Amino acid sequence: MKVLITGGAGFIGSHLAERLLARGDEVLCVDNYETGRRDNLKPQPRLTVVEGNIVDVRLMESIFDSFRPDVVVHAAASYKSPDDFVRDAQTNVVGTAVTVKQSQRLKVRRLIYFQTALCYGDPIEQPITLNHPFHPAKSSYAISKTAAEYYVRLSGLNHVTFRLANAYGPRNLSGPLPTFYSRLTAGKSVFVTDTRRDFIYVMDLVDIVEKAIDGQGATGAYHISSGTDQSIQELFECAIRELGMKLDKPVEVRPRAPDDVFTILLDPSKTKQDFGIIPSTPLSAGVPKAIAYYRQYGISETYTHLRRTENK
Repeated sequence: MKVLITGGAGFIGSHLAERLLARGDEVLCVDNYETGRRDNLKPQPRLTVVEGNIVDVRLMESIFDSFRPDVVVHAAASYKSPDDFVRDAQTNVVGTAVTVKQSQRLKVRRLIYFQTALCYGDPIEQPITLNHPFHPAKSSYAISKTAAEYYVRLSGLNHVTFRLANAYGPRNLSGPLPTFYSRLTAGKSVFVTDTRRDFIYVMDLVDIVEKAIDGQGATGAYHISSGTDQSIQELFECAIRELGMKLDKPVEVRPRAPDDVFTILLDPSKTKQDFGIIPSTPLSAGVPKAIAYYRQYGISETYTHLRRTENK
């Protein structure tokens, strides 16, 4: 199979590319390296990497025409700065529109899109079902990713939209875990927010996406989630244990930011029904693997879609 992955040098995209290459597929990754890393993808047979921006229509036409993918996995996204509305709109909305139109033109077998669970805003039910209304207004990232989902729907393509819980693991540079590692190992102060999240280990996510690439699941939306939530403080304590650190006093717990929500707990029942699995790797198993990666490769920068509340 020939699979085109936008954002293929990023966290999820690179893990997926490696999985597909290992089983013999041909993979083309396009990435502008805004948040992806060059060391995430090692040169190997059947892998083509194109450096460029998915907003560039001529580039994308050329990529589609030369590679002629069977399946497109659209993992590219802008989330580097919560205040960069223009970049978010360009990459997440226009970039998706370009990817969708090229997929239509070549009549790809399936388009897979990654959506954020922040599309739901402040949940009015727990767990959040797939029928929950969209309320993405608190975040530029969520607004632009949700607009993009509508373009995917409008395309008429055979598509699967995966609305994701909080993915973590090796190569992840966004969210609390890499921030904890970066600050703790630099001897800086750390705080946790009074929030809870459904943490999913990246390889569990890849297991499900691989099945979708192979045609499993119906056109439409699914949650990738474990169906359970844990506090940010629990994640922090796992990181402390893995780093072998002892704190002089309990970690500071701060109220969440205005653009944050208390918990994001997604209902994975449709995913369990149609794909036969849901993420199950516990933090105690996944956090050590993420930290082993940070130790080996280092972290020069971390990202968040939220407005930062800085440590003092």
